[in-house]
Amino acid sequence: MTGRDAAARVRLDKWLWAARFFKTRGLASEAVDAGRVRLNGDRVKPAKPVHAGDRLEIRLGPYLHAVEVTALSERRGPAAAAARLFQETPESAAERERIALQLKVTHALFAPDNNARPSKRDRRRLERFRRKSGEE
Repeated sequence: MTGRDAAARVRLDKWLWAARFFKTRGLASEAVDAGRVRLNGDRVKPAKPVHAGDRLEIRLGPYLHAVEVTALSERRGPAAAAARLFQETPESAAERERIALQLKVTHALFAPDNNARPSKRDRRRLERFRRKSGEE
């Protein structure tokens, strides 16, 4: 393999790490093994080479990122450089925004109130009430 061929392909787990989808290469490798990452619609192994123009589907929690590889890198750089390694499809971005809004609304409806913990005064009143009701 010549130097130009080596630059034209990168291991999938290295690319996912360099593009900042995962904090470590090990986590990227585990996600690929678990089937949470698909390359061109197929389930692959972490060592599968990635080329510019490939399509990836990356499941991170409730979100599915559908991206097209635009550049390759074996090194993790700043976030701005990582953002240039891929282009997310408009449908994927819209779907992620919809899910984020849905989760936010659900959390607002069912999350406990921040003031749910009683104050010291409320606790003392509650203790007095319990003592009185227990004696009678």
